[in-house]
Amino acid sequence: MPEVQLDSDTDMAASAAASSSMRPNIFSSSSAHPRKQSRMSRSSAPRPIITPTSPLSSTAAPIPHSLLPSAPASPPTPAPSPTPTQRVPDWSTAAEHEDSQIKNTRALFSDMNRAERLRLLGELLNLCDSHELSFVAEFVSPRLKKDPFMVLPTELCLRILECVDDPTTLARASQVSKKWRELVNDDTAWRLLCQKYSYRGLTKEERSEEIDPGNELDDAREQWLQPSRASRAEDTLMREQLDGGTSSAGSEALRTRSLDRAAKGRLSQRRQNPITYRSHFKQRYMVETAWRQGGECDSRQITPDQGVVTSLHLTNKYIVVALDNAKIHVFDTFGNHQKTLQGHVMGVWAMVPWGDQLVSGGCDRDVRVWNLATGYPQFTLRGHTSTVRCLKMSDANTAISGSRDTTLRIWDLKKGLCKHVLIGHQASVRCLEIHGDIVVSGSYDTTAKIWSISDGKCLRTLTGHFSQIYAIAFDGKKIATGSLDTSVRIWDPTDGKCLAVLQGHTSLVGQLQMRDDILVTGGSDGSVRVWSLADYQAIHRLAAHDNSVTSLQFDNARIVSGGSDGRVKVWDLKKGTLVRELSQPAEAVWRVVFEEEKAVIMASRGGRTIMEVWSFSPKADEFEDYRSSSPASMPDRDLEYSRPQSAALPSAISAAALQEDGGDVTMADVVEA
Repeated sequence: MPEVQLDSDTDMAASAAASSSMRPNIFSSSSAHPRKQSRMSRSSAPRPIITPTSPLSSTAAPIPHSLLPSAPASPPTPAPSPTPTQRVPDWSTAAEHEDSQIKNTRALFSDMNRAERLRLLGELLNLCDSHELSFVAEFVSPRLKKDPFMVLPTELCLRILECVDDPTTLARASQVSKKWRELVNDDTAWRLLCQKYSYRGLTKEERSEEIDPGNELDDAREQWLQPSRASRAEDTLMREQLDGGTSSAGSEALRTRSLDRAAKGRLSQRRQNPITYRSHFKQRYMVETAWRQGGECDSRQITPDQGVVTSLHLTNKYIVVALDNAKIHVFDTFGNHQKTLQGHVMGVWAMVPWGDQLVSGGCDRDVRVWNLATGYPQFTLRGHTSTVRCLKMSDANTAISGSRDTTLRIWDLKKGLCKHVLIGHQASVRCLEIHGDIVVSGSYDTTAKIWSISDGKCLRTLTGHFSQIYAIAFDGKKIATGSLDTSVRIWDPTDGKCLAVLQGHTSLVGQLQMRDDILVTGGSDGSVRVWSLADYQAIHRLAAHDNSVTSLQFDNARIVSGGSDGRVKVWDLKKGTLVRELSQPAEAVWRVVFEEEKAVIMASRGGRTIMEVWSFSPKADEFEDYRSSSPASMPDRDLEYSRPQSAALPSAISAAALQEDGGDVTMADVVEA
């Protein structure tokens, strides 16, 4: 047999390949033990030696697969913690043919004390390379981890969750395990989140029809968060079942109920009111998200008649629209037409609903009382000698009207009689606001007056403006007045002193709304301004519209403004940034009102009077059950309402709507919006 000469480089490569093929691999289930491989090598026939010239040479003989060098090991990558069925290899299950030295080492280690074990482990780790240390780290790391919620007392776990002020974090935590989900579903953390986001229920006065006045449990429920906040009374009542049961009263449908027969099918599909803090928070969170992006819009032409919308109100049962063509249209809260109230001779300039009762007034100088359930008039109250310009109700039986005849009248709606005539203004009474037994009126004579409703007397006169007063706001603590002189003045109702003069608008200030220590104003210059009543400084200056601000309302989260430029915009109250435009541009936006889950827009589009009803309620499939649904579906996004402002007219006012006997119509009346 001829002697074969091996090139030194080739010989080393072949030897390395053979050595690599014989090296044991503890991570491969198919690799055999070294001794077993040695026995197999001795029993098998000698393998012929192959001397390839170059692995890349095309003319060289093919290299057997068993002699190719092994591919370099991939660097270690982070791996998830092993599950009970996917453990890292364990030598405790080694077979009998395993190397006896490893068995002896394991037995020796088990007999050592803790100090000896630590010394041995330290010596072994010093001998390991980076790959082996990586394997040790992956093997040890999951064994050092412990779920704190599995070992800590439940009370301590709940206290830890109270420190989490991000709803998305809580929602994700509920997906860790059943134990975590059980803890997250507890109401403790969600109650604090409801407080942080000001998600509160109704006050006792605002939901007097829904609770028992003498029930102490109801009193406790209503005060669970910020009881002193002046709210619009449309927030959802969170009915906590303190006794663990579910009452039938707590399972009523939503507060906005349709009287239209066609809507009865939708009423049966309404969800129940939330009964836990978690479900309450989730419902409100989803509503807030819909306000930022989403919502469903139902748009329709409400009447073929031409007319300007002079007043708009949204209640828990009705949408009521008054026009300058003497008609009042009543819709359910879905926008379905219910009835048309006809009786006024000329334009309706002011109205106010209270339950199933509506009080309206207009150019015919009459104050009419309507039953909204039947559509029939109850009383026609006469006494004013000129246009009724503003209306408010202090309770179900008392209404106050202001007229261009310079007087205010207090009406007893139960008897249909005038109780008091308030005389003192020298020009048209343009606006008024009520709080308790006090009514504050603003007039074109540049003054505002504070009156006692029960006594029918003027308590004090507020002087300081240089031109007509067009808007007024009153929360019982402070009075705000907006004037054609472009300023806003803040007054103390107890002594009548002017506390501050807010400058910034460059034209008529015709929109005001006040709540807590925040005042929002809108002017004919198209700007919306947010003021702090604590230091009387501007918080935000919003270039909202290209023309007059015709409608303005805000709550604890957002400002909604409408302008004669035909746009409706939603603003973030805290940041002062534009959130979205709520509707497609129109020719003019007359009125906008909103509550927690609904908004109504009255606009002129294509020469038609259009009503858009926006709904931000969670869909039935998104929020099917308040008790069992998981908060994990809440999206990763950031997160009380006051009474709607009395209607302010847009600049496009028909001449017929200005007809009256007094003859005191001026250019300011035409451009007052």
